[in-house]
Amino acid sequence: MADLFQRCRDYTTADDAKAMGFYPYFLTISEHSDGTEVVIDGKSRLMLGSNNYLGLTFHPKVKEAARAALDTFGTSCSGSRFLNGTLSLHEELEGRLAAFLGTEDAAVISTGYQTNLATLGALFQRDDVAVLDQQDHASIYEGVMIARCRIKRYDHVDMASCEAVLENLKPDKGAAIITDGVFSMEGDLAPIPELVALKKKYGVKLIVDDAHGLGTMGPTGRGSAEHFGLQDEVDVITGTFSKAFASLGGVVAGPRSVINYIKHHGRSLIYSASMAPASVGSALAALDIMENDSEPRERLHANVSRMRRGLIELGYKVGEAPTPVLPIYIGDEMRMLPFWRMLFDEGVYTNAVIPPAVAPDATLVRTSFMASHTPDQIDRALAVFEKVGKLANLI
Repeated sequence: MADLFQRCRDYTTADDAKAMGFYPYFLTISEHSDGTEVVIDGKSRLMLGSNNYLGLTFHPKVKEAARAALDTFGTSCSGSRFLNGTLSLHEELEGRLAAFLGTEDAAVISTGYQTNLATLGALFQRDDVAVLDQQDHASIYEGVMIARCRIKRYDHVDMASCEAVLENLKPDKGAAIITDGVFSMEGDLAPIPELVALKKKYGVKLIVDDAHGLGTMGPTGRGSAEHFGLQDEVDVITGTFSKAFASLGGVVAGPRSVINYIKHHGRSLIYSASMAPASVGSALAALDIMENDSEPRERLHANVSRMRRGLIELGYKVGEAPTPVLPIYIGDEMRMLPFWRMLFDEGVYTNAVIPPAVAPDATLVRTSFMASHTPDQIDRALAVFEKVGKLANLI
């Protein structure tokens, strides 16, 4: 019998990268300030790699709500939503989110990843067709793989490619276009107006995973569809609380019959412990802030815009979409990793993005910004990018 673990012993890529000093993952943060500065290896570094977009993880109201939920309900529900794990807090958050997103109903699930597994695993069956953007999040791919449905892919945000797929679908098959609202690595916005037009033309559904759009996009933070004025045209929205909501968990929102079906057929909802009380409390408090204070969202976009202008002036090629994710395109992996390391050594934490997250010749440094970044911190980051870019012969 072949040794199942032999491939584990043969895997040396991570150890090789560590030996070369270019390993960018599982770096241990030992201290936080307000989330904008972290301590790694005993040195303070400016955090430009967090999805804490509205800067709420240290907000007094969010922490207070987490403590209150902890005091009232304890540390865990110790059961799934299906059985003993539904609290009044869960139902309050679901009602608030359905109203916020303009849908009939919503369900909250333990993580954003599990939300897509539950949603797509429940809604699709073997003969259905999932039409995916090639760069959709891994949780979307895994969700439709669980369903064992047919999977068709179109070129990234390419609507001619998407229509070519839709034209060849059999009319007797159930089908949906599934897309990220804001793509997590490159920050691209899904072309929702064109997707809405295609879903109407071909009679399919539109499902948007708005993990990076909820709280950050649209005039009132209701997401990518609201950004385009099309909030009522998306059939199902999924999202996560681990980004703008400064918590942990996920949500699926849509028609009441659809949410009810997911609650009774979504395996990762039924067979996982429900969101911890403190996570629900903090998500509720974050939602309160989103609904009543537009300043964090405005500061977030001001910070991203200022950083984008500064990087372009320095000569970098960067992403153009007006989202909190700002990629810096490097290309060759062997140029990107030393560049990432020099930024890190100069006190700026970014995310190194390599295959399979991107194409082999399209590696990038992913930066993301928070409302809580100060003008001085943006200036400091730009100064480091100028210094390192020149040393690396990138600008």
